[in-house]
Amino acid sequence: MELFESLNARATDLLGPAAPLFIVAGLGLLLLLIAIPLMLSQKPDPMEKLKQQGTRKTENNAKAVLRERAKNDKLNRYAQFLEPQNEKELGTVRLKLMQAGYASKEAVRYYYFLQAALGLLGLGLGTLYYSLALGDDKTTTDMLLYVLGPGAAGYYFPKYWVTRRAEERKQQIQDGFPDALDMMLVCVEAGQSMDQSIIRIAKELRPSFPFLAEEFQIVSHEMKAGKDKAAVLSDMSERCDVQDISSFVTVLNQSATFGTSIADALRVYASEMRDKRVMRAEEKANKLPTKMTLTTMMLTVPPLLIILVGPSVVGIMNLGN
Repeated sequence: MELFESLNARATDLLGPAAPLFIVAGLGLLLLLIAIPLMLSQKPDPMEKLKQQGTRKTENNAKAVLRERAKNDKLNRYAQFLEPQNEKELGTVRLKLMQAGYASKEAVRYYYFLQAALGLLGLGLGTLYYSLALGDDKTTTDMLLYVLGPGAAGYYFPKYWVTRRAEERKQQIQDGFPDALDMMLVCVEAGQSMDQSIIRIAKELRPSFPFLAEEFQIVSHEMKAGKDKAAVLSDMSERCDVQDISSFVTVLNQSATFGTSIADALRVYASEMRDKRVMRAEEKANKLPTKMTLTTMMLTVPPLLIILVGPSVVGIMNLGN
């Protein structure tokens, strides 16, 4: 008992009043670091291996399954921890990642893994800084600021990154969509089919609008695979989350339903998109003077007051002396 009291007193002198908390957190982190390599080096279940071998139909398919399993085996073991168990929440996160451009099969697992890893890393670095860099005058506010702050920042950084990337991607798709419509109209009027025009657009737009070109390329691949054209275009609208593309999909579906000319529909809609782009540019230009007013006042009024009032203030102070 005296040994524990002496160790506690020594730890308190070294780390401060929160020494027991740091010791417990350090032991927990150490156990976690020891457990992760042991779990990763765990051998696969023989029954699972036999089940996978039983579902293989051809030798080529078996090789593809083995390559896929070797690539994602480590994440598949922790799927129940790295994916939401609620199907609705899983679909929401997957759609958000797809709108940000992360459409791979393992995107959701990587997203939650990065959240957990960066949160623990920030928590560990904050605890280390709080223990070593700060002096003896440690308060609860300092602990919350330097320990929990980096952990929360690391946890929410993937969410911030995905949200920002989704907004940038949406803006680029919106800016490049009128040019894509004009190019599609030219291709259709030149005698190409809708599928051929989409392939050509995906190729031509890649240098200037890579996100939009990637969406058209996905559409072309899905059409080649035999998926229904209306479903393919609806999926594109859902991935892009842009109102212009949703309206475009509606126009194409209605044109295919009623049997009207696609070229005529594209001509009218492309003209509307060009006008809409000009209106957006004019709207931004009209907002600019309002945004510059406050900045202009902050940068011009204080120096002007100093120039006008400063000499008078100095003169009054000299008269008083």
